[in-house]
Amino acid sequence: MLAFSLACVVISVVPGPDMMFVLANGIARGRAAGVVAAAGMSAGLAGHTVAAALGLGALLAAAPVALDTVRIVGAVVLVYLAVNALRATRNVTAAPKVEGRSLRRTFLMAALVNLSNPKIVLFYLAFFPQFVTEGGWAMPAQFLVMGAILIAVCFLVDVTVGFASGTLSALLQRRPAVQRWLNRVSAAIFGALAIRLVVDR
Repeated sequence: MLAFSLACVVISVVPGPDMMFVLANGIARGRAAGVVAAAGMSAGLAGHTVAAALGLGALLAAAPVALDTVRIVGAVVLVYLAVNALRATRNVTAAPKVEGRSLRRTFLMAALVNLSNPKIVLFYLAFFPQFVTEGGWAMPAQFLVMGAILIAVCFLVDVTVGFASGTLSALLQRRPAVQRWLNRVSAAIFGALAIRLVVDR
């Protein structure tokens, strides 16, 4: 468990699609959106954990068509977010107000982006079995415990990134011109993640 926890820390602090998604939301829409995006990513990881414990990850890995479908869905969601961020640059007047409905959508989008990343499925299949022990708990229980550790570590890292980027954004959002550029940066991040998801096999 100690070795697994240390490995999770190393993995979570390396910038990846999840962290970039949280960063983009924090930059464009403030601390609340960054923190909620981090929570959505953790919810997606919870879904992956349960699926891995039930053996669904191995089933998806054995069916390349299913993984391709998941990847395309994720790319479409990211393109949608990029377009929305670009459209927001036209209506900037002051620091944006993030309402409850918008935060719920941020949470759902974050969870969907995480769930639609086929590399996470393959990561669970390649990484978790290295730490499974024989003669102890049942394998599904071990997967659930390791998944909980991974989720906790990733959430702490992502929520720190979301809060920090949102704080920086709040300091810069007082000028509409700066807010427009922040939205463009967010759109570029979402677009780059979509391209990466489509072309990276």
